[in-house]
Amino acid sequence: MAEDLRPSNIQLHTRSRTLELDYPDGSRYQLPCEYLRVYSPSAEVQGHGPGQEVLQSGKQRVSITAIRPVGHYALQFVFDDGHDTGLYSWDYLHRLCLEQDSRWADYLERLAAAGLARDPDVQVVKFQP
Repeated sequence: MAEDLRPSNIQLHTRSRTLELDYPDGSRYQLPCEYLRVYSPSAEVQGHGPGQEVLQSGKQRVSITAIRPVGHYALQFVFDDGHDTGLYSWDYLHRLCLEQDSRWADYLERLAAAGLARDPDVQVVKFQP
């Protein structure tokens, strides 16, 4: 099953900070590095169980500096903010492709609710009337 979800081509576009994934069925996805970073499957981001997720902020300009294959089942991305502990299985990477719109909308809602920003140089201040 995981082999069926393995991309046939992977390209990192450094200028636009996107990862392009082509699949054997002809589908193509472009995932921003920021999206991949804030949805890292690492324990640092996901926690060790439900409800322990750590909301990532200030990652708007993050880039991938290296992509390392992990066996025949996953990729490890090295981000320029030093994060490199997430192993993106073929299945997880494919789910990120398919669920990009809903996950991104959820992320933006959680950021706003927490008073956080995507831009590392922006500080959000909320005032209560």
